[in-house]
Amino acid sequence: MKVSMFITCLSDAIYPKVGEAMAKILSRYGVKLDFPEVQTCCGQPAFNSGYWDEARASARTIIEAFEDSDFVVVPSGSCTGMVHHYYPTLFKEDPVMLEKANRLIEKSYEFSQFLVNVLGVKDLGAKFPHKVTYHPSCHGTRLLGIKEEPRTLLANVQGLEFVELPFGEDCCGFGGTFAVKMPDISGAMVEEKVDHILETEAEVLVGMDMGCLMNISGRLHYEGKPVKVMHLAELLYEGVKEA
Repeated sequence: MKVSMFITCLSDAIYPKVGEAMAKILSRYGVKLDFPEVQTCCGQPAFNSGYWDEARASARTIIEAFEDSDFVVVPSGSCTGMVHHYYPTLFKEDPVMLEKANRLIEKSYEFSQFLVNVLGVKDLGAKFPHKVTYHPSCHGTRLLGIKEEPRTLLANVQGLEFVELPFGEDCCGFGGTFAVKMPDISGAMVEEKVDHILETEAEVLVGMDMGCLMNISGRLHYEGKPVKVMHLAELLYEGVKEA
């Protein structure tokens, strides 16, 4: 069984420890991740900005990079959502590429989905004695239907005190190019998100999309608030090391 990692742009360029944590966790369950070096951006920024030809070129590269993989694991609901929901749109006039896109969709999973639903792992035996709240990113919840998987994994971490985030499913305001095109609205949205995070008095905010977490982390830093921001894979790996 060939399991490949689709690292995504933000994790690759800015947050490589997310990919490392994901790889180390999966290796505990006998999964040695393949890493196609030819992989590139999923094409979402170009797609959302109306540059569909450029998005199509990126999507073609991704499809070809993982064509011989049995499973593709992604540390991002956003990029996984792009593959699942918009690759068919990009290739609706190209039957050959559409078929290949659909094959990629069938074998692509966001990290928590793969861990819980494919490997059947719900309890890593991790320990993380901190107060934690969780931001369910828009694309993960709305496009992929990811709701219980992260919560199940967090519920089985020893010592973790989970606090529900008020209005948790509200967008953080990042939205990729949205944050660039509509900075005032984006800023107001992340300010509201941070206010709700602070209401929980959590020490750690955890999520599954580095775009969201980068945006929230930036606002927390701007306000001088000492809330640590972590990807779910980072938290779980930290917990496994402490166990």
